[in-house]
Amino acid sequence: MINKDTIKKFLPISIILLLIISAWLLGLNELINLDSIKSQRSELLELVNARPVLSASAFVAIYIISVALSLPIATVLTLLGGFLFGRWLGTFLIVFSATAGATILFIAAKSAIGSTLRDKAGPLFQKIEANMNQNAIGYLLFMRLVPLFPFFLVNIVPALFNIRLLPYIATTFIGIMPGTFVYANVGRELGTIESLSDLISTEMILAFTLLGLFALLPTILKQAKIININQNNETNN
Repeated sequence: MINKDTIKKFLPISIILLLIISAWLLGLNELINLDSIKSQRSELLELVNARPVLSASAFVAIYIISVALSLPIATVLTLLGGFLFGRWLGTFLIVFSATAGATILFIAAKSAIGSTLRDKAGPLFQKIEANMNQNAIGYLLFMRLVPLFPFFLVNIVPALFNIRLLPYIATTFIGIMPGTFVYANVGRELGTIESLSDLISTEMILAFTLLGLFALLPTILKQAKIININQNNETNN
């Protein structure tokens, strides 16, 4: 018989997985795409102007759900947020919503996958986990800033290594802010965007990668110092 602790551990992630499967089977991820929001942008803008608070609340709710369920519509919603609410308010609403959705997924994954993995993990995993936690801010900011890592993956990986909740929330909020601002700003010209692939350039990837490396620099220097100290100790011994 399954005990209450097991149910409590796996219930959140089970609900999320069930909702993800349902969303894909119903084709909800296909309802919101670049073409659909472009064709309805005038009507949506009129709705925002008529009911700004309700519209913002609905947008936040949809964004949180899409991130928590890892639906591949975050980029489209970010562009839409910039178009409907402007670069500043749009960026805030998007960053808040994305952080909330990512946190929901993180907590669910940490409760189920993270604890199970730690129970079965060996010394190598424990060593990596300890290093991740000691340098959580640098690693998490790096993963958030560099656009090469899938957003849903960065939401889950920290849960596997028992990263504390507060650093996770803080680095998510701060780390996604630059990219969100760029996309929200581009979204103001929603009608001129032909393809999502046009938004990604080598220069942009390089710029955010360098920003991520800069955030990781203190961690790199710290690790180099530790290695140097260990080598000196071995030499003296």
